[in-house]
Amino acid sequence: MVELKNRSAFHEYYFESTYIAGIVLVGTEVKAIRAGKVSFNDSYCQFHKGELFVKNMHISEYAFGTTQRHEPMQERKLLLHKKELKKLEAKIKEKGYTLVPLRIFFTDKNLVKIEIGLGKGKKVHDKRESIKKREVERDIKRYLK
Repeated sequence: MVELKNRSAFHEYYFESTYIAGIVLVGTEVKAIRAGKVSFNDSYCQFHKGELFVKNMHISEYAFGTTQRHEPMQERKLLLHKKELKKLEAKIKEKGYTLVPLRIFFTDKNLVKIEIGLGKGKKVHDKRESIKKREVERDIKRYLK
């Protein structure tokens, strides 16, 4: 099972809640995701006319594709219930909140889903604390082995 994570997002943000959304894909994007050719660098989610889109997510072209190739950096629509979209849009309008894609995975029915997180940015000293906490946990695991 393929699962691709956005590791830098957990370093940059505190996440209050997460949501699982469907994603609209075209051409050979599914095969490229299955091959692990996704980059989350600086990707984020943005509302446009009441719809949610993920931007700056790079899905590389599939090497064995034919004429149905896709644009690697195109914005992709996310599929959520209207109730969830309205709640997220209200939260985003508050200062400091952002939506960030956390991971892409396949369900048991082979559907591509994306997990997005509603979070606030960390300050520099918060990042240092999370690094210290991670190192302490790593040392404890080494000691227990």
